[in-house]
Amino acid sequence: MQRPTVPLPTVPPPSKRLAVIHTGGTIASRPSPDGRGLTPQQAPSVPGLANVEVHDFHPFNLPSPHITPAHMLELAHLIRQLAPQHDGVVVTHGTDTLEETAFALHLLLNTPTPVVLTGSMRHAGEVSWDGPANLLDAAGVALHPHSTGSQGNGRGPLVVFGGDIFDARTVTKVHTTAVDAFGGYPGPIGRIDRTSNGTVDAAHVRYFATPEQRRTYAPGSLNARVDILYAYAGWRGEGYAGAQADADGIVIAALGTGNLPAELLPLIAATRQPVIIATRTHAGPVLPVYGYAGGGATLVKAGAIPASFLNAHKARILLLTLLGSGLGKAEIRAVFGEAGF
Repeated sequence: MQRPTVPLPTVPPPSKRLAVIHTGGTIASRPSPDGRGLTPQQAPSVPGLANVEVHDFHPFNLPSPHITPAHMLELAHLIRQLAPQHDGVVVTHGTDTLEETAFALHLLLNTPTPVVLTGSMRHAGEVSWDGPANLLDAAGVALHPHSTGSQGNGRGPLVVFGGDIFDARTVTKVHTTAVDAFGGYPGPIGRIDRTSNGTVDAAHVRYFATPEQRRTYAPGSLNARVDILYAYAGWRGEGYAGAQADADGIVIAALGTGNLPAELLPLIAATRQPVIIATRTHAGPVLPVYGYAGGGATLVKAGAIPASFLNAHKARILLLTLLGSGLGKAEIRAVFGEAGF
């Protein structure tokens, strides 16, 4: 007599492990009971994650204008510790300086584990709070197999906002209040969409770009002083003398392809610190093509260093990183010139 077949117990699929690092910002904010406006109070939870083991970490709880390069370095150290034990890392962050932290992590992290930054433009007390959707999207991207990339150090940190996936090098905040506040030329490198059940398993992630090789650094600190000066019509170098006297490096948000009024040419020629020329224009590279006094070609001849496609505040983050890594002016010029960041 044949024995009846006993069905084997159903074994659930192994859980993925997700680290969520909460740093504050609007996504963790509510109106303050004392009436002093919105303040970071409570970190949000990731919604709808079946078969995912979520581990929360709270290194600090700050509005993003209070974030410093030292905090960015602290985050990089924490992510290095967590990445080997997790399938993905999500960082929640205030939006005002999110792009700077993302680019700093891009320069500091050499790990194939996906790292995704997100936040929200509206707070948890509003009916249109965008935090849960952005957080779920970020988790979906962080845990997606295509996010690891084909290179040894992965795609690098990504920013996910409003269903779009951005590269940390080019993403920027483009609106002060809109829900789709992030953009930047040439646009997103991917998109995440969901089926009706909204879970991370239903995430449809599509990348439009392949990973690129990138250099990473291990600075001992990010505490150098780098000042940013902003060019405008009629600028004669107001503020330059103070930066020249006290800063370890200077970044100028220059005009057009990297041009300045003629008065700045002798000032830059007399400066021993690295002077980085970015552009105040919202997109496009710095190209030293103009030969008039103060034109980009004359500035480079005077010793200035073009910032390639980086905006001024990202050029500052790169310069801080290179100074903290002990690089001299010639080496700094080579890194900016290669645009290998």
